[in-house]
Amino acid sequence: MTLILTRSVIRSLLAEAGALAEVEQAVARAHRDLALGRAVLPAPPAMRQPDGEGAYLAMAAASAPDGLATVKLLADLPANRERGLPVQRSAVLAADAETGACVALLDGAELTRIRTAAATAVATGALARADARTLGVLGTGPLARAHVQALLPGRAYEHVLVWGRTPDNAQSLAHWITAELGVPAKVFTDPRSVTEHADVLCTLTPSRDPLVHGDWLTPGQHINAVGAPPRADHRELDTAAVLRCRIVVDAYETALAKSGEVLIPLAEGALREDAFRTELGAVLTGRAPGRTTDEELTLFNSVGVGLQDLAVARLLIDRAGERGLGLTVDLAS
Repeated sequence: MTLILTRSVIRSLLAEAGALAEVEQAVARAHRDLALGRAVLPAPPAMRQPDGEGAYLAMAAASAPDGLATVKLLADLPANRERGLPVQRSAVLAADAETGACVALLDGAELTRIRTAAATAVATGALARADARTLGVLGTGPLARAHVQALLPGRAYEHVLVWGRTPDNAQSLAHWITAELGVPAKVFTDPRSVTEHADVLCTLTPSRDPLVHGDWLTPGQHINAVGAPPRADHRELDTAAVLRCRIVVDAYETALAKSGEVLIPLAEGALREDAFRTELGAVLTGRAPGRTTDEELTLFNSVGVGLQDLAVARLLIDRAGERGLGLTVDLAS
């Protein structure tokens, strides 16, 4: 039997008390499993549409501890913007790792948003200074809200600084942060001001061209580069910013396949592959150091990986089963 979890069911499961903390724990465990050889994560192949800008990515993973093999088909279709549709759409297929039976089919939107923010929270915990008090957010969409929700509980942040291309959206996000999460939030008119004043900076925009420049950075900052789509020509940080940082990636092979933050400096000859070989799982297991000094600039280059999808799919499948939620069908009938 196959469990089908719609977006509304997934949203309800993730809204439960303690769910976001469990997601963060699951994502951290998945990265440790990868570092310890208990999970498999190949680089995702990109299938380009021959007659347009669209692309499809098959994000696969397998985990022995979670007993699953999964693949998320991610559609990245810029033309959808003009249609009034989401640019990115996805669904996750989960199979039993032992029998190959199709265990579940899950809508990918909420799952992706929450696991992405959870990975950022895990990386920030491992890499940011212990005395970081100011969180900067570039971008105002659903991913920004998910990040603020994921990051604020982990540290005693005193302020959140917000910038967005649409001032009204930035004001709305800042008001929500202050009213709902209880942390003062302030809107800035440009990304430079947010960057210069943030201890922890999250870039959460689908930008093609850099929003953050190297000469804006100050010693001791931690940066999470998250928002750029999986395209080699898109990035939120310029080459100078990347070169100033010690880089940690979620997965080396995936970053090499689809991260503009590393591929563009690599093509320019400004960066060698060794500079971004350190994976988050290696830091979490102690195989690689986290932050080494208070003055060091650290960068988590988040491209999003299928193993994060698998970890959260396992959590959602188990929670839905316990609560009798979702639709069960027999695909073989």
